[in-house]
Amino acid sequence: MADHLEASVTLPSDPASVAAARSYVVSTLAEWGLPADAEAADTVRLIVSELATNAVQHTFGQSPTFTVDIALERDEQLRIGVTDSHPRFPKRLPAAVQQDNGRGMVIVRWLTAECGGRLRVRPTREGGKTVSIELPWTVPAEPVATAGQQEP
Repeated sequence: MADHLEASVTLPSDPASVAAARSYVVSTLAEWGLPADAEAADTVRLIVSELATNAVQHTFGQSPTFTVDIALERDEQLRIGVTDSHPRFPKRLPAAVQQDNGRGMVIVRWLTAECGGRLRVRPTREGGKTVSIELPWTVPAEPVATAGQQEP
C-alpha cells in the first residue's frame, strides 16, 4: 500500500449528513483494506457518527458545512478529523443519569483510548476547529485454510 493515503468530503450541516459521513468513511477504509464488518470499522463508524453529529448540532447555524478528512500514514496510523467553522471547542459535560445528550465526546475519548489512540482538538486558521482522532491502523488477518481442508 502507499505510504500516504488521503480522502476528504465536505457535507452540509444537516442531520442527514451524519449518515453520509459514516458511509463515506467506512467505504473509504474498506477500499484501503479494512472490511466494513470488522470490529475496528464499527468503532470508527461510532466515532465518526459522534463527531459529525457534534458538527451539525453544536455549531448553531454558524457552520453551513463540515469536512471529514481521513489519512493513513505508512499503514500504521489512521487519522480522522471533522472540521467546522464554529470557534467554540467541545465542552466536557457531567454525565447526569437523566441526561439525554452531551456524552458524545466522552464516548469518542473512551473509544479512542481503548484502541490505543488519541483525541485532539485544534483551531483552524479560518477561526473554526478540527476534532480529530489518531488510531493505530489494524487490518484483521484473513482466515487461512490449510491445503486440503475446507473452512467450516
